[in-house]
Amino acid sequence: MKIQWTSKASSDLVRLHEHLGPVAPEAAARVVQQLAHAPDRLLDYPRIGEKLEAYEPREIRRIIVGNYEMRYEIAAGTIFMLRLWHCRENRNFESEQ
Repeated sequence: MKIQWTSKASSDLVRLHEHLGPVAPEAAARVVQQLAHAPDRLLDYPRIGEKLEAYEPREIRRIIVGNYEMRYEIAAGTIFMLRLWHCRENRNFESEQ
């Protein structure tokens, strides 16, 4: 398996850094780096995340990293990182795919 970030997930990392950076630049860099590397553990355990039944037949799952939710899809031998956000954000995943 390999990990591939979608453009939306990559944009989420940029958005997060832009939001936190002006207030706490070191913390912003640390959080973004932690989130960027979090999916690496999925290479060994791709199904460790909670499966989101609402998206069947697609295999979309989520993991929580600190205060952030990361959603991903397993398809064709690839783990696609779909989106990520702070758990306090009000997000509607269906409208953002």
